[in-house]
Amino acid sequence: MNKRKKIVVGLILGIILVCNICGCQSNKEEKNSILRVGIVTYTQDDPFINALKEQIKGNLKTMETKDMKIMISERNGDNDQRDQNEAVEEMIDAGCDIMCINLVDRTEPSKIIKMARQNNIPVIFFNREPVKEDLKQWDKLYYVGCNAEQSGKMQGQIAAKYIKKNKKVDKNYDGKIQYVLLEGEAGHQDAISRTDCSVKTIIGKGIKLEKLSYQFADWNRGQAENRTNQLIEQYGDKIEMIISNNDEMALGALEAYKKSKYDKKQWPIIFGIDGLDDALTAIKNGEMQGTVYNDKEDQALEISRLVVDIYQGNSMKNHNLQLGKYYVSQYKKVEKSSIDKFIK
Repeated sequence: MNKRKKIVVGLILGIILVCNICGCQSNKEEKNSILRVGIVTYTQDDPFINALKEQIKGNLKTMETKDMKIMISERNGDNDQRDQNEAVEEMIDAGCDIMCINLVDRTEPSKIIKMARQNNIPVIFFNREPVKEDLKQWDKLYYVGCNAEQSGKMQGQIAAKYIKKNKKVDKNYDGKIQYVLLEGEAGHQDAISRTDCSVKTIIGKGIKLEKLSYQFADWNRGQAENRTNQLIEQYGDKIEMIISNNDEMALGALEAYKKSKYDKKQWPIIFGIDGLDDALTAIKNGEMQGTVYNDKEDQALEISRLVVDIYQGNSMKNHNLQLGKYYVSQYKKVEKSSIDKFIK
């Protein structure tokens, strides 16, 4: 073989070798993909949302396989929609494949949706439901959460049942229950639904109510404690019931009474929503009278399953999605008689 032929053969062998190496690398990348998930919450200070987020992260880690690793990035919006939009944009720029977002403002997802659509990144909204018109903007938008009206009705049912069984709740024996409301946020859809449905359900059970006051406490325990201190100063022992839009605020009210001059027998009955561990303990100890369990385990599992199936292009038939977009988890009533089912 002359020198020129040897050079040609060498070049051909070199090209084949390079192609084989590239092919191996390509196959390796296909077999060992990395799913990058971004989780963005509305704040870092909400215990329920934090517990839900940790559950999602734990589930996703169990769903890793030898062919698919899952990388999770997390941020929060610091209770400011503009900050949350910037956090989402940074995650998109960093290469996230799917976003899981707990909106600061459920009425303002447009910028997030626009960015996600432009970059073809599916979004699973959770806990704070965007309005229907926004969720219709693109076929890769989903929502996982609960029906706020259901939680309000259940809270009202629990309260009505307790009042009927315990006549001493009406401390002044005037035939009415004097109550105060601790509401999450002014204008927040879940807060409005929970409040309206709870009160209407109690009245619908034949119980007369007299509202002394309502206070917004931003879903926060510390704020609720401060508001309740003010209510105690104003109304003294006239408050017979506290209805709270969530457990954090209910626990804030409880803390205010623990620090007050009133003994336990003079405390009002207190009802929350969410099923936080501290609230479950308070119910078992007779310091709160009930809550409604917001099933974070069920929601976290559905979010995690959606993430993987969307990424892998699997069928959505096993997700029980309403209108192909909505997964609605069911609340559960929590009373002292059933508390042991919920305490872990």
